[in-house]
Amino acid sequence: MYRSGIGYDTHRFAEGRKLVLGGVEIPHVRGLEGHSDADVLTHAIADALLGAIGERDIGHHFPNTEEAIRGISSLAILQTVGEILAEKKCRIVNVDATLIAEAPKIGPHLEAMRGKISAVLGIDVLRVGIKATTNEGMGALGRGEGMAALAVASVEQSE
Repeated sequence: MYRSGIGYDTHRFAEGRKLVLGGVEIPHVRGLEGHSDADVLTHAIADALLGAIGERDIGHHFPNTEEAIRGISSLAILQTVGEILAEKKCRIVNVDATLIAEAPKIGPHLEAMRGKISAVLGIDVLRVGIKATTNEGMGALGRGEGMAALAVASVEQSE
């Protein structure tokens, strides 16, 4: 049986933080605000995978009220999500995501992001799609106040 899920995440930019996307540190003047490393890309993918198997979102599994996980790498979150899928006898068919931000340029970092995500999930890099777009100057994302990501994931569940 094949199942699909979607994920969405957004974070505001914040001074004094590193910008981490897809597990890769991206040179930028600001990072993203959040309880974890605030990796919007990885968060959206994790939520898409959880949605595909009918699980609650990462906020349920990794609540921002839990001090023990403050600053946690989103790759660790994604790895745990992969383990949840394996426990439920689900195999990831593919993940596809789009980052939405006016800056920085994402293109030079896409292959590194795909590599990190595929390695953590234990899937071929060809099963991970990542794209980037702007918000054409519209709204909070267009004004450069933050960044967002959308993701879709497909899984195959064994009977």
